[in-house]
Amino acid sequence: MGVEVRRLERAEEVEAARVHRTAFDERLPSLAGLHTPDEDRAYFEGPLFDACEVWGAWEGATLSAFIAFRDGWIDQLYVLPERQGHGLGARLLDLAKQRQAELRLWTFQRNRLARAFYEARGFVLTELTDGSRNEERDPDALYVWRR
Repeated sequence: MGVEVRRLERAEEVEAARVHRTAFDERLPSLAGLHTPDEDRAYFEGPLFDACEVWGAWEGATLSAFIAFRDGWIDQLYVLPERQGHGLGARLLDLAKQRQAELRLWTFQRNRLARAFYEARGFVLTELTDGSRNEERDPDALYVWRR
């Protein structure tokens, strides 16, 4: 089965919210349930699609991964847990890197897999925080990539 990468339409925000919740809860179970499915959908329907280009990797009828980015920032990059390690995240990240000269992103310090993924693709750690500025109150890390 091939992979189709394309920009998501607003009607597909429910699928993106599903990928986000599935991947987030799998990797950070202690933060699971921070938002309800309705809150997730509302965020994806409004603020995320309003501010970002949202692209997805489709395998047949299944959205397996997506990225949301805007001028200089990656706001979201999630891959279904069972599809991680198959190049979908790297493919979406490459798309954002082609469209931007510089990208920044936040990830949680304890998300070692995400940190290793970004570092392997040229992102440099520039700041560690105690988490007091994020909604989850979980220590995070700021990464920057420049062309």
